[in-house]
Amino acid sequence: MRDLATLLFFLGPLLVFSQSDFVKAEKLFFQKKYTLAKPLFEDVLKDTPNHLKALEYLGDIEGYAKSWDTAMMYYDKLKNLNPNGADYFYKYGGCLGMKAKESTKLKALGMIGDVKDSFEKAIQLNPNHIEARWALIELYLQLPGIVGGSERKAQKYANELLKISPVDGYLAKGRIDEYFERYKEAEKNYTKALAIGGSKTTYQKLADLYKNKMNQPQRAKLLLETYQDKTKS
Repeated sequence: MRDLATLLFFLGPLLVFSQSDFVKAEKLFFQKKYTLAKPLFEDVLKDTPNHLKALEYLGDIEGYAKSWDTAMMYYDKLKNLNPNGADYFYKYGGCLGMKAKESTKLKALGMIGDVKDSFEKAIQLNPNHIEARWALIELYLQLPGIVGGSERKAQKYANELLKISPVDGYLAKGRIDEYFERYKEAEKNYTKALAIGGSKTTYQKLADLYKNKMNQPQRAKLLLETYQDKTKS
């Protein structure tokens, strides 16, 4: 007991210092001052190598910087430390997908399976994971059919979103319709999302459709003005 007390006596100031660094770094992170936050998070890891939040924040910072390999290194470590962390698999898959997008077609093809597996694992770990379903929808929309692209599979995840979050479900269905240039159907789905959610995103999606795809800029303008009036009241 005396040895333990002695150890805690010497480690106490070090642990407090590490925690102080983390609090400062987290504050800077939320202020989007990533360059200042990064070395502080790295200092935290020197004292606590398996600090989950510091690792995740560093992965996020590298992701914002489009340093995909370094970001994936952090998320991969997080997956190993906490194999039940759905977000770690989602973020790892997202970085891998972005890396594939910037790679040659041949190299990208070799990554697609791992990208899908990561997003599907996130859903397996968290059946209500909205972002992973959105990622899979985009993946299946943008992949050529010959390598797995499929509207049917995209619709499957949109239907799942409809049950978890109706707003996301209708936005996803609108996104699919818009992608395939079914603009009237997209309008119906975006309108349903707006009626349920009434968020800035729902107004913006419908307004963008009017302006950029349906050649109705005045209608888009009126819709955004309606949202602005609503937020003022």
